[in-house]
Amino acid sequence: MTAHALDVGLDNFEQEVLEASKTVPVLVDFWAPWCGPCRALTPILEKLAGECGGRFRLAKINSDENPELSREFAIRSIPSVKAFVGGRLVDEFSGALPESAVRAFLARLLPSPGEELRRKAATLLAEGRIEEAITSLEQAIRIESGNDLARFDLADLRLQQGNIPQARQALAEVAPKNQSEERFRSLCAQIALLEESAAGPDEAALLAQVAAHPEDLEARFALAGRHVAAKRHEAALEQLLEIIQRNRNFKDDAARKTMLTVFDLAADQPDLVSRYRRLLASALH
Repeated sequence: MTAHALDVGLDNFEQEVLEASKTVPVLVDFWAPWCGPCRALTPILEKLAGECGGRFRLAKINSDENPELSREFAIRSIPSVKAFVGGRLVDEFSGALPESAVRAFLARLLPSPGEELRRKAATLLAEGRIEEAITSLEQAIRIESGNDLARFDLADLRLQQGNIPQARQALAEVAPKNQSEERFRSLCAQIALLEESAAGPDEAALLAQVAAHPEDLEARFALAGRHVAAKRHEAALEQLLEIIQRNRNFKDDAARKTMLTVFDLAADQPDLVSRYRRLLASALH
């Protein structure tokens, strides 16, 4: 076996296929020693695994020695190749395809070079290496100008740095078809809130002002903007709800409208959003 191809059985299938496919696509080759077509296909798969240098892994399963796996995946003839991504089966083929057909199958499965750089950026970000993540995203966009997911990621990182102009620049060339995407709209809304809050006092001054003068709704609204900028969604919603409870018509219903924007930004916190939707409905009626 090579660095990118290995024998797999029932005892290590979950680790070497399901878990591994959350990092890199895994092709599972069901074969048997007596199978003539297998002897034609397996060398092609091994060759491509070596050529791709880790862009996918090849897991070889002897179907005679692993009848449980063969039954689980309904293997009725061999060779049978199944592709796993993100821990689940996403594509498959049966029979000894020619190399050109196997290459076409892989082309549908493997991420593009730009997408690989975007995924690398996510790994770098998880390690706290934000500048390297930004560089990786910029490279992804240079080699793949249509990779709007990389543009969204870059805008998000620039906002985390408080760099509004470069966040806007990252979104400037998003394709029109993707400008209706929820993430695009959320990023634009976040930029607008950041710009508005940046024009006012700093957070410490706003906290002191609200503590000393709870009725100062302008200060509360600006503080909510600061919380949104820092992705403290619950703190932002708390301030906005307080404004609505004190003055429903403040700044032409700005607090309610901003709460709706924050609901979009906090979509990954469904319990929080659900709770404040109920509180908002109660405050309005």
